[in-house]
Amino acid sequence: MAEGKTFWGHVEVFRWVIIRCVAVVLGIAIAAFCYKDFVFEQLILAPCNADFITYRLLGKIGLVANVDQIELININLASQLMTHISISFYLGIVIAFPYLIVELWLFVRPALYTSERKPAVTAILSFFFQFFLGMALAYFLIFPLTFNFLGTYQVSMRVENQISLNSYISTFIGLLFMLGLVFEMPIVAYFFARIGVLKSSFLRQYRKVAVVVVLVAAAFITPSTDVFTMCLVALPLWVLYEFSIMVT
Repeated sequence: MAEGKTFWGHVEVFRWVIIRCVAVVLGIAIAAFCYKDFVFEQLILAPCNADFITYRLLGKIGLVANVDQIELININLASQLMTHISISFYLGIVIAFPYLIVELWLFVRPALYTSERKPAVTAILSFFFQFFLGMALAYFLIFPLTFNFLGTYQVSMRVENQISLNSYISTFIGLLFMLGLVFEMPIVAYFFARIGVLKSSFLRQYRKVAVVVVLVAAAFITPSTDVFTMCLVALPLWVLYEFSIMVT
C-alpha cells in the first residue's frame, strides 16, 4: 500500500497487483498445460507406478512389498480434458503462490509499523515452510501408501477395482491440501496464544486426549491395517502438536 496516495490511488495500485498476479498464475498454468506429459507422468500419476521412489525406498528395508501397478480409467467424455485444465490451474496457483504473497506483502508493507514488519515476514515464511512441508509429506508418503492400499483392497476376488481418474485426482488434491493445512497447526496455536485465547498449559492438560485424536486422524488419513503405516502418519502429527505447545 503506497504512502501518500488517496483511496482511489490505493485501489489503482491494488488493481495492478491483481493484474500481475493473474498474469503470472495464467502464464504458469499455460506452461503446465503445454508440458502435459511431464506434469502427469512424472508428477501427478507417478504414485501409480510400482517404481515410485517411496515404494522403492521402503521396499529396500522390507517395509512395503508387492506393490501393484494400478491402472486408472476414464468414464466421462470430457473428464480428461477438464482434469488437464484444472491440474494446470492448480499448479499455476501453487507455483506462483510465493510470488502472490510477495506482491501482497509489497502492497501492505508501507501500512505496517517498523516493529510489525519483522514478525509479519517471520509469519509468512513459517506459513510457506509448514504448508509445503505438509504437501511434501502427503505426496511422498501418505498418498502413495493410501492409494496403494485402497487401490488394491478387495472385499471379494469377484470384485475388480477400476479406479476412475476423477476419484484419483480428487483424493490426490484433497490429501495434499489437507496435510498442508494440518501443518499450519503450530502457527495457528501461536496466533491464538498471542491474543490470549490459548495457553500451553491447556495443550499439556489434554495431551492424552490429543494422542487419541492424532491416532484417529492418522487412521482416517491412511485407512490401512498396517500399523507401521498408521504410525508413519501419526508421528508427524504428534510432533506438530508438541511443537504447538512449545510456541504457545
